[in-house]
Amino acid sequence: MIISVKICFISSFLHILKKYNWLNFIRLFCVKHIKPQNLITLNTRNIEMINLGQKFPEFSKQATVSTAPGKEFKTVTSNDHVSKKRWMVMFWYPKDFTFVCPTEIIDFNDKFKEFDSRNCDVIGASTDTEFSHLGWMTSHPGLKELQFPLLADTSKSLGEDLGILEDGEKIAYRATFIVDPNGIVKWICANDLSVGRNVDEVVRVLDALQSGKLTPCGWKKGEKTLN
Repeated sequence: MIISVKICFISSFLHILKKYNWLNFIRLFCVKHIKPQNLITLNTRNIEMINLGQKFPEFSKQATVSTAPGKEFKTVTSNDHVSKKRWMVMFWYPKDFTFVCPTEIIDFNDKFKEFDSRNCDVIGASTDTEFSHLGWMTSHPGLKELQFPLLADTSKSLGEDLGILEDGEKIAYRATFIVDPNGIVKWICANDLSVGRNVDEVVRVLDALQSGKLTPCGWKKGEKTLN
């Protein structure tokens, strides 16, 4: 009954507006007096990339950590490295079963001990599922013995919070984050989908950040700093 009354009222109101040509009046008024910046938008989510000095977003995600039966998956959280007072490098790649991505993952794995000796956790991440990660690790010779987790951001919530998803398929750009033991973002590097990153540069920047010194262009660990 209430719904019927509402429908009748709305129909009558629209009929009156049409009869007296008020629709044109309202349309002209809106165009002339209402500015675009005053309109209410339904999409209020911030899609800009996270900035240096900001807190890395909180997360709790499934990750693939092994190809051994019964040991394949574990939950990885934003508090893991903070609770251990360790640094974190999180690198994102677009998709499993692709061409550029395994070259990067294998290089991070080859240099895993360099990160570990610097008190730094390494996490690979994409928007694929943990089962896709497992299938890829199982089938690719270079990925069978990874020493770090591949995080599954299947909801894409973390990628959205970081602002690193491309507009089309909503897959991740090749973004790399260095986060300090307090959970603060200290370095960001993002490549387009087709461009592989330089893992040696990630190690070099980590050394520079951990030194706490003024480091000149191209500085490497053991070289003289500016202070």
